Amino acid sequence: MPFEQAIGRKVLGNKPASGTEIIKELGEEHISSGKPIVYTSADSVFQIAAHEEIIPVEELYKMCMIARKILVGEHGVVRVIARPFLGKPGSFERTERRKDFSLPPSSETVLDTLKRNNIPVVGIGKIEDLFAGKGLSQSIHTKNNSDGMDKLVQAVKKFKAGLIFINLIDFDMLWGHRNKPEAFAAGLEEFDRRLPEVINLLKEEDILIITADHGCDPTTPSTDHSREYVPLLVYGRSITSNTNLGIRESFSDVGATIAEIFGIKWTGCGKSFLQEIQW
Repeated sequence: MPFEQAIGRKVLGNKPASGTEIIKELGEEHISSGKPIVYTSADSVFQIAAHEEIIPVEELYKMCMIARKILVGEHGVVRVIARPFLGKPGSFERTERRKDFSLPPSSETVLDTLKRNNIPVVGIGKIEDLFAGKGLSQSIHTKNNSDGMDKLVQAVKKFKAGLIFINLIDFDMLWGHRNKPEAFAAGLEEFDRRLPEVINLLKEEDILIITADHGCDPTTPSTDHSREYVPLLVYGRSITSNTNLGIRESFSDVGATIAEIFGIKWTGCGKSFLQEIQW
């Protein structure tokens, strides 16, 4: 196995698995052997789990960077993910020091286009990791949803123009994939409580778009993505109300719309819906 040869040690797992289940299954053997746990899921990912006291986080990141260099070309994997954890057998818990090492986007994105036209692009949360650092003027990392909302409020106050792009990872990582509907619901309620803080800061011309990158229903038997339709909510004082955008042909319509909002020519995928929401 090229990865084993490159890091100089054998691995455990090397199979599709739930992240929490595989550390339950192999965590004790990992501690005794020092072998990292490797697994994948329905996504194009190569995940490496290691106990922080057995393989320090910085060493785990180096392993991920080695895997990132290997998993390109014909066998390119979209993301290599470091999955550090702590605890003892029977009570392992993954830590907040997860890190994603992504393939660069295969072509220019709307973020690249905005940045090339001197429009500030601020990424909050995992945005920098997901886009391999491309197309961003500034990156702000977060610990959890609450910290993400704090950082978003600060960014809206600080940046007077440009795109602020945030993802709230707990919905996906902690609740959706872990089949925790009660926690997911509580998270939505907390987001609802925090949202007015953002809305009250928006200027007349600002537009807020709320969506998701994939469906992750916490009530399904599987811990993988359930692939249902995702929500698309658009708010702004300068746009119409009660407009039904319907079922879009592509998620890339959001990107095309953002390009048109900023008056940037976009020749990539997607159809802008800006004309449908303007007065």
